Amino acid sequence: MILTHSSHFVLLPMHQTPWNAKLSGESMDVGERARNCTMSTEKRKDQIKKLFTKTELSVSSYDTAWVAMVPSPQSCLLPCFPQCLNWLMENQLPDGSWGLHCHPRLIKDAVSSTLACVLALRKWNAGEVHMEKGLHFIESNIGSVMDEKKHSPSGFDIIFPGMVEYAKDLGLVLPLSPAAEDAMFLKRDSELKRSKSEGREAYLAYVSEGLGKLQDWGEIMKYQRKNGSLFNSPSTTAAALNHLSDAKGLAYLHSVLDRFGNAVPTAHPMQLYTQLCMVDSLEKMGIARHFRNEIRSVLDRAYRCWLEGDEEIHLDSATCAIAFRLLRLNGYKLSSDSLAQFAEEKLFFNSLGGHLCDTSTILELYQASQIIIFPNELALEKLNAWSNKFLKNQLSKDEQHVENLHKKTAQEVDNVLKFPYYANLQRLESRRYIEKCSLDDFRVLKTVYWLQSSCKRDMLDLAIEDFNSCQSIHHQELKQLERWFRETRLDQLQFARQKLTYCFFSAAATLFPPEVSDARMAWAQNGILTTVVDDFFDVGGCREEMINLIELVEKWDGNLARNFCSEQVEIIFFALYNSINEIGAKAFAYQRRSVTHHLWLCLLKSMMTEADWVRNKSFPTLEEYINNGYVSFALGPIILPSLYFVGPMLSEEIVRDPEYHTLFKLTSICGRLLNDINGLKKESLEGKLNSVTLLIGQGATEEEVLRELRSMIDRGRRELLRLVVQREGSVVPRACKDLFWNMNKILHLFYMRNDGFSSPTEMVSAVKAVIHEPISLPFKAEICEE
Repeated sequence: MILTHSSHFVLLPMHQTPWNAKLSGESMDVGERARNCTMSTEKRKDQIKKLFTKTELSVSSYDTAWVAMVPSPQSCLLPCFPQCLNWLMENQLPDGSWGLHCHPRLIKDAVSSTLACVLALRKWNAGEVHMEKGLHFIESNIGSVMDEKKHSPSGFDIIFPGMVEYAKDLGLVLPLSPAAEDAMFLKRDSELKRSKSEGREAYLAYVSEGLGKLQDWGEIMKYQRKNGSLFNSPSTTAAALNHLSDAKGLAYLHSVLDRFGNAVPTAHPMQLYTQLCMVDSLEKMGIARHFRNEIRSVLDRAYRCWLEGDEEIHLDSATCAIAFRLLRLNGYKLSSDSLAQFAEEKLFFNSLGGHLCDTSTILELYQASQIIIFPNELALEKLNAWSNKFLKNQLSKDEQHVENLHKKTAQEVDNVLKFPYYANLQRLESRRYIEKCSLDDFRVLKTVYWLQSSCKRDMLDLAIEDFNSCQSIHHQELKQLERWFRETRLDQLQFARQKLTYCFFSAAATLFPPEVSDARMAWAQNGILTTVVDDFFDVGGCREEMINLIELVEKWDGNLARNFCSEQVEIIFFALYNSINEIGAKAFAYQRRSVTHHLWLCLLKSMMTEADWVRNKSFPTLEEYINNGYVSFALGPIILPSLYFVGPMLSEEIVRDPEYHTLFKLTSICGRLLNDINGLKKESLEGKLNSVTLLIGQGATEEEVLRELRSMIDRGRRELLRLVVQREGSVVPRACKDLFWNMNKILHLFYMRNDGFSSPTEMVSAVKAVIHEPISLPFKAEICEE
């Protein structure tokens, strides 16, 4: 049975202000803000590192109350856990309630938690004053029980009526009108009469505390896990122990209390899930590089659990999904078989996980389904199809009808759908994530809980500081690049597109850490040069000039002052000659050997071949076009020199290895086909060759051609990702392979709807976000909107 612990995902702040207070956008106290501003970066990092071993859930009044009801094995007249009873009396809120008061929409949770605590006190005749205050709170808010506009915790329509019945057994009189009581039990009976399935039976076992005498307590023990719990739920386990004796279940509750003190959380264990969420947050914030050792430790543990078939991973859909995604992307070898259980939508929603799942769980499954690296991962493709459709439907509905879909969750869903993993540039993702980040993540199972994040503020502070610090460096580098552009006289070439900022953006959006500045500059300079040369062969140069430039590059002599047939050939050659030699000299310092290869000569000759095809009106085969086109697409001079500046030593053996060339070829073919599809109309008008027109000329329809080319792109992209994440048998360092994948992401973003270079307005906001506009974010408490 699959249990999803992130059910009914709601992101809310923990606060003590009245429910009607308008917290959205409210800044933190000035003094507290000053404290965070003065905290050193290293101290923040240390605080965050400590959290890796302390990630836990908040304790639950609701679950603690049920544990408090468990009788002692020695005497049914005594509580087995009197410390829990004492905790309840010590943690009642001033208004008489128990629980985490987060938002008025969650009032049902407060009423449910309070009734559970009152039952525990009544059972052992303790805390009479506490009971009276609790009953008064229930009476004041009893109208919310049947209010459909209020958010219901998991199983509320079964559990709350069951607690009302138990209250009667204990002699408690609750302030429920006969009509309200009848309506409540009618709704409960309707829930119980729903068609049964294996998942439905598991769900009814999960909410057993609401069934009391209606439950076959011996039968539900088939759901007991290796740790002794029922569904990792202290309340379900405790409810069973109120009706039968079980040493393993009792040992489970003792172990939870040993860890948490005198109270219990609503689910345990969940440490692995919370640690994986923390790793995911650090990666999305763009600060994971500061915690490589800690992250490696978490992922190593998750991998061991995965291989061992640990229930903490494989019986929880959200944990399984996030573990699969993070492990696969970080190079761990694992099969997608464990996600096959989620491949069929109907089967999933008939499982326990489907009964409890929420939008955020489906979002995790959808993100995991994008990490396809093998040809026949049909389960992931099926999961991708239905989860994509589900999320789109959620967004299209009116928010008040979408199981309390939180605004932040809706924005996250929208971003993930707009920018799939293969088209999501890290710096843009980091900015979106930081700006929408909540300091407290509240979620709901049978009760409200939150993933304790005592230094989430430190994480957010560090992320903002890191983003702005990197951006400041990028801004200076852009100015340096502009000076270089003027000094090389490239600005004087009237035919060339002025794409300096976009070329630098493509580098800064992926190669953002300060320590890879040289890689960033090499990437940007060569990107500008390839754009100029591409325009030269397309529109700017005549055949004589093209041949002249190729001959000059072949000789590679900076003293050939009289051999230029035009000023624009002179400008281009010296820009190439001086820039390439400068980059080569810098690379020598990194690699301790000469790494200047004549990538440009191959590029120029391939561009000349295309120019001759157009001039002679000849039509190559698709194979001939692709073999020439992946070179003429001009990614070689951009990616390959940059590899020498990202850290690892690249020997000549690595550079000549087939893996190295395959990475380059897959990236380039993907880019060439994306360009052909999205630039079809523009290039047809210009009379340029295109794979689409070549195939149409062979008798295929445009629809058939586009479908086949998109399929080729998908296959190539998946194979590229497989090579990037592969460890075994790989000779190219991961830091270098990531540059090929980064370029793939850039290409998919640029060509998402059309030729990004030809539609600069679509990129303006992205450029501003990465290079020009620092993040200025007051900490705010976000609440669900009514």
